[in-house]
Amino acid sequence: MTDALDFSANIQRFTGFASDYDRYRPAPPAVLADLLCALAKTSRPRLVVDLGSGTGLSTRYWAGRADQVIGIEPTVDMRREAEARTRAANISYREGFSHSTGLPDVCAQIVTCSQALHWMEPQSTFEEVRRILEPGGVFAAFDYDWPPTTSSWQADAAYEACERRIRQVEDMLPDPLALLRWHKHEHLARMRQSGCFRYTREIVLHHTEMGNAERLVGLLLSQGNVMTLYKKGFSEADLGIDEFRRQAQQALGDTPTTWYFSSRLRIAIV
Repeated sequence: MTDALDFSANIQRFTGFASDYDRYRPAPPAVLADLLCALAKTSRPRLVVDLGSGTGLSTRYWAGRADQVIGIEPTVDMRREAEARTRAANISYREGFSHSTGLPDVCAQIVTCSQALHWMEPQSTFEEVRRILEPGGVFAAFDYDWPPTTSSWQADAAYEACERRIRQVEDMLPDPLALLRWHKHEHLARMRQSGCFRYTREIVLHHTEMGNAERLVGLLLSQGNVMTLYKKGFSEADLGIDEFRRQAQQALGDTPTTWYFSSRLRIAIV
């Protein structure tokens, strides 16, 4: 079934803004590695595989925590950015899909997927995860509640209003790029129904990072739908981003303050 799916529109959506993506997006919470290693019953996994690794934010995270880390990413632009930003010798990136990693059977103790599972065909992805994980290995797919909670509710409200306007513009376009995606709120149910895992559950992790007006605008510009609309010729004024930029600056200014990120983590054990 997966062979008949065309992911080219998905790849195109994430091409052309890798640098901003890496600069403004959050890193995984520090406690994530402790939790996954405890579940996998290892203090230091021999291999962690990161599916949909993008610019390597969620891959580089494991540099000092695992013997080897492999990021699997189909988008050339993102993969090049990841390679340019990675210094650790135990991290590498490979072209591939979540349903076809090219990795050997039973090779990994942990497989992760950060902010990307909704772009992946679920059943074939879960089957590939089961194939490459050792018995007792852990699959962890996580998404951030979006946007993060900043130090200003006015800034948060402005972000959400701009997002709504962007979605309205996107929804008016004929055939929105034939994108393939699956609803995030159904991730856990699909994991349970897949027949690939002995145990599944969802938990929420929290962590903080620093941000200001520039970063909040940068987070918006790191979204694929915004960049897609830019490529189609829409301006900041068309999308309300110019007004959002003004409101963010007024509410947050240039001085970084503490932001709160919540990660919805779906865990599965093979």
